[in-house]
Amino acid sequence: MTATALHDPACRRCPRLAEFLDGVRAERPDYFAAPVPGFGKPGGRLLIVGLAPGMHGANRTGRPFTGDYAGLLLYRGLHAQGFASAPESTAADDDLQLSDCRIANAVQCVPPANKPTPAEIAACNMHLRAELALLPAGGVALALGHIAHQAVLRALGEKPGRYAFGHGARHRLPGARWLVDSYHTSRYNVQTGRLNAAQFEAVLAEARALIDAP
Repeated sequence: MTATALHDPACRRCPRLAEFLDGVRAERPDYFAAPVPGFGKPGGRLLIVGLAPGMHGANRTGRPFTGDYAGLLLYRGLHAQGFASAPESTAADDDLQLSDCRIANAVQCVPPANKPTPAEIAACNMHLRAELALLPAGGVALALGHIAHQAVLRALGEKPGRYAFGHGARHRLPGARWLVDSYHTSRYNVQTGRLNAAQFEAVLAEARALIDAP
């Protein structure tokens, strides 16, 4: 896999993350344990933006939101709206296909304790900028969580203060595109009641309606 604007498989720009991945590879040689590329054909009209690979999810499997709890609501919802061929993503080499949809993260390397630093988010923003450059007019960037919301705005050169994060909020972006916000589909948010399946499905339905609007 060669480096592109969307993904650098050998990236070591963030020393803390690079060293953490070195340790993971040593302890778990069966894990992907590298910067995780986006999933789905670039340029789809729906761009899902998460935070970072989960330690035992995407960091293990090599596909965003695959192998841990965070992907359960996401792929079920994408399937219900016609963006995914199946309601569950089990492995990077399964038969699941995305349609008119791309899944990426604000940070492509798993961070310790699932908490990237502001400098690490900034260092990886170039890849998100490349993803957004391919989002066509009428397309929707769906940010899962406040950090993803801010990363999208940073990548577009927009001031975050102009776009308040809120579950279900939608914001008009330059280029006749949209930013739609959702709470992250993490186990924590679901178990604490911050997000449930109906709430997330409503956000995906809103994104679908924006994409399909004349």
